[in-house]
Amino acid sequence: MLGIQSLTVGYGARTVLKDISLSVAKGEVMALIGPNGSGKTTLIRAVSGVLDLRLGQVLVDGKDVKHLSPAQRAARMAVVPQARNLPESFTVYQTVLLGRTPYLSWLGHPGEKDFARLEWALERTDTKMLADRLIGELSGGEQQRVLLARALAQDTPILLLDEPTAHLDINHQARLLNLVQELAREQSLAILMALHDLNLVALYADRVALLVNGSVAALGNPKEVLTPDTLALAYGIHLKVILHPDYGTPLVLPDGHHL
Repeated sequence: MLGIQSLTVGYGARTVLKDISLSVAKGEVMALIGPNGSGKTTLIRAVSGVLDLRLGQVLVDGKDVKHLSPAQRAARMAVVPQARNLPESFTVYQTVLLGRTPYLSWLGHPGEKDFARLEWALERTDTKMLADRLIGELSGGEQQRVLLARALAQDTPILLLDEPTAHLDINHQARLLNLVQELAREQSLAILMALHDLNLVALYADRVALLVNGSVAALGNPKEVLTPDTLALAYGIHLKVILHPDYGTPLVLPDGHHL
């Protein structure tokens, strides 16, 4: 389980997140939504340990992550970042194998278990056919899938994803989010995922946290959070919300009128 308690984070003198408290249970997908600049990426980075906290705690199964070494943290949380800083001269195979780093011996030699997990991650992310390609030769969408494969190779109980569908076509968006949902159920992963597309949130998230100006403005299941009044206050635009005729989930439609 991932717990975030009274978290406050800033850059220099500027406070970006204020008193954030959330929890993500095993087997659950929580989506972070909110307008640009609301703090979604900052929250992912703070939870992963990239940013120092001014106040609050990040807990994994009740244990404060600040007391964990980098290797211990990497064995508990894997991140699919928004910005891609992948080594262009590495092959996809080499890049995904980096996900096994927390488990390697001091000699750094991967073993049978590492290679098995690597193959599984390539298979599940539909990147096995790219294994011998150089990262620098891949499209943005292909690189995004490689980032997910690397995170899955890391084999952690918590998965943090920052806009994982960026650069993906609609086919691979659906495949990736179906996989995320399946993994949460099959392997009891706690998944925290920042997404812009509210209709994908409605389809794939168990719960939703709406961030506005660095604070949690709404928290609940998609039907509770994705309402016209709540979204209008957050995004400054009138939106229509109807039930999807096939899935029964909220379907968010803009009507083009700003507040």
